[in-house]
Amino acid sequence: MSGQQPHRGSASQVFQPLAGDDPATIAGYRLAAKLGAGGMGKVYLSYTPGGRPVAIKVIRPEFGEDPEFRRRFAQEVQSAQRVQGLFTAPVIDADTNGAQPWLATAYVPGPSLADAVVAHGALPVEAVLLLIAGMAEALHVIHGAGIVHRDLKPSNVLLAADGPRVIDFGIAYAADATSLTGSGVTIGTPSFMAPEQAAGRRVTPATDIFALGQVAAYAATGSPAFGEGTSHGVLYRIVHEEPDLTGVPERLMDLVSRCLAKDAEARPSVAEVIALCQTANAETVLRRPEDWLPSPVAADITVRAAAPAPAQTPPPPTAAPAVAPPVAYSPTTPAAPSTPPPGFGPPVTPPPGQTPHAPHTPYPVQHQAAPTQPAQAAQPYQPVPPSQAHASGPYPGAYPAQAAQTHPGHLSPQGPAATPPPAKRRGGRVAAIAIAVALVVGVAGGGTAYFLQKDDAKSSQGSESPKGGSTPKGDSTPKQAGSSPSEEEGGTDTGTDPAASAKPDPEPIEYPGINLTSGYNLTLGDDGLKPQDGDGGGDQLVYYSTGGHLDAAGTDGTLVRLDPGQVGSLAVCRAETRFTDSIYVNKLSKGRQVCITTGSGHVALLTYQGQSPEDSPSTYMTVDVTVWRNAAG
Repeated sequence: MSGQQPHRGSASQVFQPLAGDDPATIAGYRLAAKLGAGGMGKVYLSYTPGGRPVAIKVIRPEFGEDPEFRRRFAQEVQSAQRVQGLFTAPVIDADTNGAQPWLATAYVPGPSLADAVVAHGALPVEAVLLLIAGMAEALHVIHGAGIVHRDLKPSNVLLAADGPRVIDFGIAYAADATSLTGSGVTIGTPSFMAPEQAAGRRVTPATDIFALGQVAAYAATGSPAFGEGTSHGVLYRIVHEEPDLTGVPERLMDLVSRCLAKDAEARPSVAEVIALCQTANAETVLRRPEDWLPSPVAADITVRAAAPAPAQTPPPPTAAPAVAPPVAYSPTTPAAPSTPPPGFGPPVTPPPGQTPHAPHTPYPVQHQAAPTQPAQAAQPYQPVPPSQAHASGPYPGAYPAQAAQTHPGHLSPQGPAATPPPAKRRGGRVAAIAIAVALVVGVAGGGTAYFLQKDDAKSSQGSESPKGGSTPKGDSTPKQAGSSPSEEEGGTDTGTDPAASAKPDPEPIEYPGINLTSGYNLTLGDDGLKPQDGDGGGDQLVYYSTGGHLDAAGTDGTLVRLDPGQVGSLAVCRAETRFTDSIYVNKLSKGRQVCITTGSGHVALLTYQGQSPEDSPSTYMTVDVTVWRNAAG
């Protein structure tokens, strides 16, 4: 359960100043800015005493006055404290008994999926697959805690740098029982409801799977699967008509169509959703690179990470507060209220005639770290039934991404292999630098003529023919400063127009479906591009499974990994300057592209298509390569 739904745009739009009707503190938390507002209440930015940003959702007074809402809200908060998934925003504090209920979650710096699509358009297929797989993992732990989200929609999914975060789970259930539902307050978003939910029938975890399919279609196309318009029209289409999947990429069609089945029993389980994502990705394990989002969306994360500091800092305490012993975390038992630390909120004075309510201490409990588990072999994804869900800590089910990875080129749970890329040959460049230094020293010492004559004599001896003649490989006569090329060659300057001598771009040569085996290389200057054994110099691209990286072999070879969604071309590769000479394969996803420029001037575009299966007798990567020879300019 969470309440963070920040607005899109600049930092001034994301972090709105507090208005006259906004409180300055909530139960000891000083409010720094307003993040947004919705049908359930307002969301504010605050900080824990240790300085961590949190999002605090203050429930609307109308809901707080409803006894049934309060009962369900307290129940959902207790359940939400058991949700400790990687793709959810954890609930860290709440007050369900105060005059105005509220809850606090970890602040997630990132735009909502709705804001990202409106501002930048639909996401690439690879990003959608990682999005849906992460949301499916979030639903696994949410359902394991006995919660059905009921309101899974793009505005309740935040896009963080390390994956999505599902928020606001359980609030729809608490609000569904209030008298406000009959007076114009709609619980749930019509465009993302399931047929049984729209018809008022029983809601189950399969309801969230239907919404997950709608979110996938929206992320891939930018439009809801059942269109827009009045709520009655949208709900009718959800119950009686088929979704409009025009524009959904072919790789996502099976996943989306199965999730949008009218019959709840026909929809896939959470484990099957993740398997469908893996199949569509043509990989045995989904690997999430650090830049899984398109660059414009990632830039929005940076804006939201610049959270403003509180308007004023708490005054220093007048006396040292008594230190109470730590309280063990109990997710099913609310923390005992106590007096807030000095400086984190004014003392609460109850109105005359009202029973005093103990003030709330922000961040009062300490979460116990989950026990470290030894690495296990990869095993099928098995959801945990709600009846077997742990009351605290992570659930016992193992995801494929959490199992130990031993396949070459894949990330292990501890990160990439520590084997560094092999050192590249730089012999030719070092020799050239040494000769240049020797020449400078000779000139400074006044012995230029002698040095050059001696060097020329050695060159003549080395190239002397058997008949006693000699053919020098190059003119050793020093050129005069300020002389033009035409004067040095005995000619005259003809004033040739550079534009007239410009050569057209070479035609691209395509080599699809190359299986590049570990330790082998591709020599980009060869007419028939095929893997060769060894890692010699020259215009070569080498794949090393030990360490799992690509290496631009040879002098002055460079690589550039393009951003997700960026389409490579000769012009793009020429313009890119984010050079490196090695790229780890675990930073690539299917369809990701790499620009290659060799020291001799060849340009190539590599499109990563996948890794060899785990049961393959050899380790290789499959790539498509397009080469423009002598095109580096």
